[in-house]
Amino acid sequence: MRLRDFNTLTFDVVGTLIDFETGILDWFRPALSRYGAAKTDEEILTTFAAVEDKYQRETPDKTFTVMLPLIYRGMTSGWGMEPHDEDAEGFRDSIRSWPPFPDTIETLKELGARYRLVAVTNADSWALGHMSATMEDPFEEGITCDEVGVNKPSPRVFEYVLEKLAPAGVEKKDILHAAQSQYHDIVPARALGFATMWIERRRGKGGFGATPRPERSVTPTFHAASMADFVRQVREEQ
Repeated sequence: MRLRDFNTLTFDVVGTLIDFETGILDWFRPALSRYGAAKTDEEILTTFAAVEDKYQRETPDKTFTVMLPLIYRGMTSGWGMEPHDEDAEGFRDSIRSWPPFPDTIETLKELGARYRLVAVTNADSWALGHMSATMEDPFEEGITCDEVGVNKPSPRVFEYVLEKLAPAGVEKKDILHAAQSQYHDIVPARALGFATMWIERRRGKGGFGATPRPERSVTPTFHAASMADFVRQVREEQ
């Protein structure tokens, strides 16, 4: 199997194209400082992952955007702090300013000249609109949690991808799903027979950071350390 065998790239957004760990830390550091609290970056990220995992299991119908205030409350309560309503909403709204990874915009431009690009995100359409704008609107289609009615890692999300793209003549064999999260994306996509490109954004860092730890990891079809590495592999096939 080669990268040239596909005509459509479906992308996880948060964590793969958008540097959500930087976004989380940039919001939490000053927020904690205001209340005289101190947590290491690793504590913030791993606590985020643990609380997100809890809500993913308990309320898989909630969008990532809606979960953010709940995650904030769960994190601060777990640290023995009193949550504040304005901070809960502020954390949700901060998604609008979460930055793309440095290699995201240019690599999507290059890939977009060769493939159909489709966003598949646990965020809602409001958040995707803001994130897409920061990436210079690279997608031909966007599939969001509020559209599907459930979050990844539910297989329903990937089934919906096929349903939505079918009118354009796109079949499973045409799709390569690219993502950084084994938990949300690579494991469920592989289970349904999708080809996958694992963008291992945390290579060399150890652990899973702000992403929930998967019960198991699977071998992806393709593997890259970054979007730049992904594009390098595409170029080498030409």
